[in-house]
Amino acid sequence: MVSRHRIGLTLTAALLASRCGGAAPKPPEIPADPASYANVAAFVATHLSLDLTPDFNTRTMAGIASLTFERRDPAAREVVLDTRDLHISKAEAGTNEANWAGTTFTLDPATAAFGSALRIAMPPEANSVRVTYTTSPGAKGLQWLTPAQTAGKTHPFLFTQAEAIQARSFVPIQDLPGVRLRYDATIHTPADLVAVMAAEMEDAPGGAHGTFKFHMPLPIPSYLIALAVGDLKFREMSERTGVWAEPSVVDAAAREFEDTEKMIQATEQVYGKYQWGRYDLLVLPPSFPFGGMENPRLTFATPTVIAGDKSLVSLVAHELAHSWSGNLATNATWTDFWLNEGVTTYLERRIVEAVYGRRLADMEAVIGFKDLEESRKTLDTPGDRTLLPDLAGRDPDDAYSSVPYEQGALFLSFLEAKFGRDRFDEFLRRWFDDHQFQSVTTAQFVAFLKSTLMTESPNVVTDAQVQEWLHSETVPSFAILPKSDAFAKVEQASAIWQAGGLVEGLAATANGWTTQEWLHFLNSLPRKMNEALLTALDKQFNLTTSGNAEIAHAWYRLAIANHYTAAYPAMQQYMERIGRRKLIVPLYRDLAATPEGLALAKKIFATAREGYHPMAQDSIEAVLKK
Repeated sequence: MVSRHRIGLTLTAALLASRCGGAAPKPPEIPADPASYANVAAFVATHLSLDLTPDFNTRTMAGIASLTFERRDPAAREVVLDTRDLHISKAEAGTNEANWAGTTFTLDPATAAFGSALRIAMPPEANSVRVTYTTSPGAKGLQWLTPAQTAGKTHPFLFTQAEAIQARSFVPIQDLPGVRLRYDATIHTPADLVAVMAAEMEDAPGGAHGTFKFHMPLPIPSYLIALAVGDLKFREMSERTGVWAEPSVVDAAAREFEDTEKMIQATEQVYGKYQWGRYDLLVLPPSFPFGGMENPRLTFATPTVIAGDKSLVSLVAHELAHSWSGNLATNATWTDFWLNEGVTTYLERRIVEAVYGRRLADMEAVIGFKDLEESRKTLDTPGDRTLLPDLAGRDPDDAYSSVPYEQGALFLSFLEAKFGRDRFDEFLRRWFDDHQFQSVTTAQFVAFLKSTLMTESPNVVTDAQVQEWLHSETVPSFAILPKSDAFAKVEQASAIWQAGGLVEGLAATANGWTTQEWLHFLNSLPRKMNEALLTALDKQFNLTTSGNAEIAHAWYRLAIANHYTAAYPAMQQYMERIGRRKLIVPLYRDLAATPEGLALAKKIFATAREGYHPMAQDSIEAVLKK
C-alpha cells in the first residue's frame, strides 16, 4: 500500500542528479551557526543510517547511528557532532558506512542551551562514523506518554520533536539547518505498536512484527527527522494523502482533513509540483506542543484542530505550504527563521483563499495581525521583535514568537501589493525552483529580490523599505494591513449587545458565525466586563464547555481577565489535557499576573507538568518564574 510510492520519489532523486550532469553539485559554504558545535568546515554529513529500539519502560531509545561525510578539509582528524544528554558507549570510524574500526571519542561538558560536543577521532582515510548510544529519559526531543495520556488509554505512545535543535537529543548529528542529508532507518517496536517516520515506509505495517524500515532519498535538515510509535491506524484520503491516528480518532481526522488533496493541487498550480511523493498527516495526542510540524511526507498535527467543521484546517494549509517554503528552500540558520515561517504563513493564506474563499483568508490574516501585536508585548529582548533576532548563546526556541510568522507574511503581502499578484507569484515560484533542496539566508533572499522584481521595476520598492521590514521592532508605517468586512459586522453586533442589547438578539446574529468570527468577537471584548454579561453570554452559547479548542482558549482568557471563576474548573481540565503551547502558555501568563492567579497556575502546572512536552514545560516555567 505504501511502498508503491517509492518509485516516484526515487525518480525525483534521479532527476535532481540528472540536472547536474549525473553528479551532485558542489555543496555551498555553510553559514556559521551559533547553536551548533559541528565543524562543518572540515566534515559535512550527507547520509545517516539509524537502527533504534525504543524502550517504554526506561523511556529511552538505544541503538546505532551511522553518518557518512563529505570531507572538506583533508587534514582534519576529528569530526564534531551535536548531542544532548546522550550516553555514548562506542564510536567507530570507517569508509562509506563499512570497514568499521574502533576509534576514540570525547564528550565536552554540556551547556544548558546546546548540549555537548561529541568529538570523534577520524583516521585519514575515514569518511564515516558509527556511534552506539542510548538517549536520556529526559531527552528534550522525545515525549513518552503513558496509556492514560492517549486517546485509546491502552497503549503507550512516543513521538519526537526535533525543531529547532532537539534532534541532537535522540541522534548524534550535525544539528543545524545549513546541513542537509538523506537517511535510512530501522525501528524496532513492541509487536502491537506501529512506527511511522517522515520518510518512505518500505513495507506495509504489520508485515514485519515490530520491525519497520524507512528511507528518505531527498536531502533534509536534521530538524525534519521525525518518528512516532503507538497504536496507529491509517485512512487514505486520496492517492497521495492519508491520515495516521489512534483508532478512536482516525475517522474523525480523515473527515476533517479530506480537503488536503485540493490544497495540494491549488498550491501546485501556482508554486510548482509537490516534490515529496506522499503527503500524510499524523494526529498526535493532545500533549504535542505545536499546532503542527511540517515533517516531510508526514505532517505531525495536534488534535485540537479537529473541530468537526473544518474551521481550523488552515493549520493543514500551513504545514503543507512548508513543503515548498521550509522543506524545499530551508532557512540556513535559525536567525533566518522567517524565511520558513513568514513565507509559509503567506502561502497558507493563499491556499485557504483558493480552497475556501477570500473571506476566510482575510479573517485569518486579521487574527494573525492581532496575534503579532500581542506577541511583541511579551518579548523582553528587543531584537526578538524583529525578523532577524540575535541568537548568539541562546537556544533558538527561546526567541519563538509570532513575529517571524506574521511580520514575515505582512512583508510578502506588501511585496505582492506593490508588484502585483501575478508577478509576485512568478517570483516565489522561481525562488522555490532555483533554491530547491538548499538552505538559504536572508541575504540570498534580498539579493534575489533585488535582481528580479526590484531591478525589473525600479523604485516600486526601495532598499530602505526592505531593510525596515527586516529590522523594525514594529510593523512599518507603510505596511498594507489586513482587513475583513465580516469582522466589521461582528464588531457592530458586539457594540449593540454591549450597549444594552439582549443576548438573544446577539444569538440571532451569531447563529452562522464561523470559528474566526467567534474568535474576533471574544478577543475584541473589553477585558473588564460586568459579570452578569459574562454569565448571560456563557449560558446562551455554552462557551465554558466549548468543544472548539480555539474558542475555549479565547473565552478562558476573557474569564481570567474578569475573574469569572465559573469557568475555572473547565479551564483547569483544558490546561491539564492540552499541551499545545499556543493554547496554554497565554493562560498561564494571564493567571500569573495576579497573586491568586499565580497560585492557581502553579497548582495546575503541578498536576499537568508530566503530561506536557519538555518544550512546553520550559515555556511555562519561564512564565511562572517572572
